[in-house]
Amino acid sequence: MRLDITVRDQWLTRKGEVLVVGYAKSGAAAAELLTRQGFRVTVNERLARPDSDETLERLERAGVRFVFGGHPLTLADNSWQFVVKNPGIPYQMPLIAALQEHHIPIFTEIEIASWFVASPFYAITGSNGKTTTTTLVGEMLAASKMHPAVAGNIGTVVSGLVDELLPEQPVVLEVSSFQLLGTAWFHPRIAALLNFFPAHLDYHGTFEAYQAAKWRMFQNMGAGDVAVLNRDQPVVADGAKNLAAQIHWFSTEHADFDHGATVVDGHIALVKDGSLRALLPVAEMALKGHHNLQNLLAAACVAQAAGASDEAIAHVARTFQGVEHRLELVRVLDGIRFYNDSKATNPDACKQALQAFDKDVIWIAGGLDRGISFEPLEDYLRNRVKAAILLGQTKHSLAATCQSAGVPDVTLVDSLDEAVRAARARAKAGDVVLLSPACASWDMFTSFEVRGSMFKEAVHRL
Repeated sequence: MRLDITVRDQWLTRKGEVLVVGYAKSGAAAAELLTRQGFRVTVNERLARPDSDETLERLERAGVRFVFGGHPLTLADNSWQFVVKNPGIPYQMPLIAALQEHHIPIFTEIEIASWFVASPFYAITGSNGKTTTTTLVGEMLAASKMHPAVAGNIGTVVSGLVDELLPEQPVVLEVSSFQLLGTAWFHPRIAALLNFFPAHLDYHGTFEAYQAAKWRMFQNMGAGDVAVLNRDQPVVADGAKNLAAQIHWFSTEHADFDHGATVVDGHIALVKDGSLRALLPVAEMALKGHHNLQNLLAAACVAQAAGASDEAIAHVARTFQGVEHRLELVRVLDGIRFYNDSKATNPDACKQALQAFDKDVIWIAGGLDRGISFEPLEDYLRNRVKAAILLGQTKHSLAATCQSAGVPDVTLVDSLDEAVRAARARAKAGDVVLLSPACASWDMFTSFEVRGSMFKEAVHRL
């Protein structure tokens, strides 16, 4: 629902009743923020009331009402000013659908937080690489003594930072398509779109709808703002013509632009006002893999636009070792390197990890079956993966893909611990054991973080 900004201003003056659907980190933070701002808040959660929860008890003392144990449709009959929905709850959920039928505006937490933050937002989205790029930008701005806050989908809820932020303190924000779908007036000053690959189609329905959700990040940006876009991916680059913001490109293949980051003669280089300056050799990057080179270029592009120094950008490029669960080196045991890439929850993310190694990979993969084809992985498995250890709902379909790719050793297991032991039994000095599942974790684990942590624990038990 598109609304005039005067509607929001009226809400902020009138401060009526608000419904928060989903009591998780973002829901609790939004409820607390809105209560402090004078709104009358009701929180609805499908799970039962927890036995002990200090945040819940504090919110109740502040006047927040809770409805636990389901999503009763009767909640749609109230005249809510607006609803704050947990990003993961689909819009087809009966209560949300009923609220939409009543024409009640539905937002996500980042939209609400943006109403009360004077700080500039530097937002990053994309199918793959969001967390690494967001963290890199935060490190680059910190090295430039700009004191950024890093928040959003990366783990810190923006609403919880509102009272701590200084007016000019930059907020580097990882944002997902789920979050962006619930925005109306959210306005980043710099926004980066890294890439598009088919993801979350069970939520969005189509690849086109998924892309449209991502493009919402730019809907309120103007000529004084900066859009950082991937020049090397046509589906991203073609969207530049629809944006009002100034375009800054990042690319490993092109350098014919006025603003951005690129690679020239084996060096990472920045471009500003058509003038190119080299920062450091690509070989000096601490992060491994072509995908991380792309992430670094995107981060350098954002950081340059934000005012970070060349020295700070180059220092982070040389020293940043990566983010947990993103091609994370866990251990070197008897010359065997173990990598945790649990965040690779789709085939395209898995491709990036596989490309980081030339040969002798023992691949651990598998997870939730979303009906996605693994055929595109064949070229990345062939002559690179010497053994595949497969688990989860997709292990049989992945086994068929491995056999088509000529992987000589394919083993099916029932647990991650068994997979690690099987990989160790097949590995020798110089090999790489790579957990890069190509699937979501929810068939066996509550999150990719839990899956990655359990992998690391199993590796350290060897």
